[in-house]
Amino acid sequence: MNFVEELRWRGMLHDIMPGTEEQLNKEMTTAYVGIDPTADSLHIGHLCSIMLLRHFQRSGHKPIALIGGATGMIGDPSGKSAERNLLDEATLKHNQEAIKKQLEKFLDFNSNEPNHAELVNNYDWMKDYSFLDFAREVGKHITVNYMMAKDSVKRRLNGEARDGLSFTEFTYQLLQGYDFLYLNQHKNCKLQMGGSDQWGNITTGTELIRRTNGNEAFALTSPLITKADGGKFGKTESGNIWLDRRYTTPYKFYQFWLNVSDADAERYIKIFTMLSKEEIDALIAEHQQAPHLRTLQKRLAKEVTIMVHSEEDYNAAVEASGILFGNSTSEALKHLDEETLLSVFEGVPQFNVALSVLDNGCKVIDLLTEHASVFPSKGELRKLIQSGGVSINKEKVTSTDEEIKSDNLLNNKYLLVQKGKKNYFLLIFS
Repeated sequence: MNFVEELRWRGMLHDIMPGTEEQLNKEMTTAYVGIDPTADSLHIGHLCSIMLLRHFQRSGHKPIALIGGATGMIGDPSGKSAERNLLDEATLKHNQEAIKKQLEKFLDFNSNEPNHAELVNNYDWMKDYSFLDFAREVGKHITVNYMMAKDSVKRRLNGEARDGLSFTEFTYQLLQGYDFLYLNQHKNCKLQMGGSDQWGNITTGTELIRRTNGNEAFALTSPLITKADGGKFGKTESGNIWLDRRYTTPYKFYQFWLNVSDADAERYIKIFTMLSKEEIDALIAEHQQAPHLRTLQKRLAKEVTIMVHSEEDYNAAVEASGILFGNSTSEALKHLDEETLLSVFEGVPQFNVALSVLDNGCKVIDLLTEHASVFPSKGELRKLIQSGGVSINKEKVTSTDEEIKSDNLLNNKYLLVQKGKKNYFLLIFS
């Protein structure tokens, strides 16, 4: 597989240094991508860089994922208007371990093949490097004029940030450049890849290598992912879409991809899946014939959810979607685990009810008016039951005298009440 050609048709190529493609066609090449370990989970903003490494390894080349343990203690000014918080060593170590587990889903770290992936942490080679040695051995090779010409620096100095640019952040491009130099010397790494906002930092690295040891070094970036409407990719009202289920449940993760626009689905399915060009072209054509069926979004959501989580999680998410939006049965509802149940019904009105209310059974008419005010009056509840408009745990209520007992509860704790077609209420018993 030709790596650069693969990126081109997928819309994943932004800038490429002359000679890069020739180098990749000549021999197995080692490349790295830097990942900022500011959290103990990656989010979907990282996925494009991860897919770069995945395609790179699939093309027969050797990928290195670099955890920025040292640079993460400082913060990169690229695309930022404010300096970020600094993390302590213990937090960074914890974050690195968590990130490696996530990367193992995408890259082969464990094979005996010469192009097996590696994980490195720049803290390992920076922690004992004194400031004086760094200034003498690295700083002398790059002029301040060269550093000032970078867009990320110019933007901050031209008043985009109230507090200007600290010396700490100004040195970031030198530190990142030294990472490239170190990997070039110790791992024969000839290419650095990243988002287009990293071009300035990456080319500082290629320049440092050229001036220090005269070796060849190359740069390649992918476009920053945006939404068709100009909004920020991967952000929702509740924040980032994380790869770790503790922060974003598989159901919510699946829903994010399912709800992207047609224009975005057409771009994202090329960037975030391993489907071939032929498969994707066929899916796009099928989608255009009947856009209301959302063929692209469904396939995109399936591929990415299985890749990041599992097929089991994907199936559970599809089943959960059917409960909220389709004509699913009470059996399907009972199969939901607590995490997914709460994720599906996040935001619906909730009522806390004492579990003792169900000790001897409780009539529906009392439960939904006196113990949880789902209905303002018993009269209104009676009318809606008679017209078939009340369900409990997806089963129609046919009489006001029906009794609810503790063995009716979902996960021994919850009762789902449906009023009409779209109004849900969650009763939580404790």
